[in-house]
Amino acid sequence: MKPGPFVHHAPRTVDEAVAVLAQVGHDGKVLAGGQSLIPVLNMRLASPGHLVDINGVAGLAGVDVDDRWVRVGALVRHAGLERHAGAGAALPLLRQALRNVAHPAIRNRGTTVGSITHADPAGEMPAVAVLTGGVVEAVGPDGRREIAACDFFEGPLETTLADDELVEAVRFGRFPSGTLTAFVESARRSGDYALAGVAVAVEVEDGLVRAARASFVSVTPVPTLLDLGPVLAGTEAAAPVPDELLDLVRAHVDPESDIHAGADYRRMLAAELTRRALAATRSRDEGAA
Repeated sequence: MKPGPFVHHAPRTVDEAVAVLAQVGHDGKVLAGGQSLIPVLNMRLASPGHLVDINGVAGLAGVDVDDRWVRVGALVRHAGLERHAGAGAALPLLRQALRNVAHPAIRNRGTTVGSITHADPAGEMPAVAVLTGGVVEAVGPDGRREIAACDFFEGPLETTLADDELVEAVRFGRFPSGTLTAFVESARRSGDYALAGVAVAVEVEDGLVRAARASFVSVTPVPTLLDLGPVLAGTEAAAPVPDELLDLVRAHVDPESDIHAGADYRRMLAAELTRRALAATRSRDEGAA
């Protein structure tokens, strides 16, 4: 199938893009990488009358790293962020997660910010945004505002972004020194949507866990943060994962059954992947922030 008819807009500045979005309202969609949007249009799951193509907008393709954040512009491709040495050193979890995003061809074109704005529960980067305490930078007719990642997602494919707002960038928060991270997911085939996935961050001091948390893929309606500290804090970082923690994960996730897997299987898988992710933090030097 092919998309329905639409008007293509090619703004050259952020202000121009926002002006078009304000004019067309809910009948407009922003086009960046298009790896999520174009299939939706082709299947006629959405038929907007206007596409606002921001690929010609200056200033949206940068990655900036400072002591607190890794800031990713709206036009940064997954592959570019995955290869960015500064971002990888400051926040290894980005690279760990991006390696799991779809196929290389899609990562070459798709944007990290677009994936987050798409708000697919099966997307890897929304979970990373929440786990890192990320911030979404939005701009609209009334000016700029910042939205905490934990407040950005309202439901599957739904966010708190207004129709006339554009996401300029997403800031991923850096972890304290000594934090170990890992990202693990399971799919039927490489590049398929994950049946379940998990990102974990474990703060370690003197060989003991000081804090730990996780966020999940494909098993919650929106990415949520699970505090693992009540079970792990004070334990040896190299100790086996206790069954109590796996019970905590199973109680936290809320998967649905579909043609690919049942809810009970996804719940079990989320717990097992959490165990594997925590084990991986002990064996990956690259996982240290």
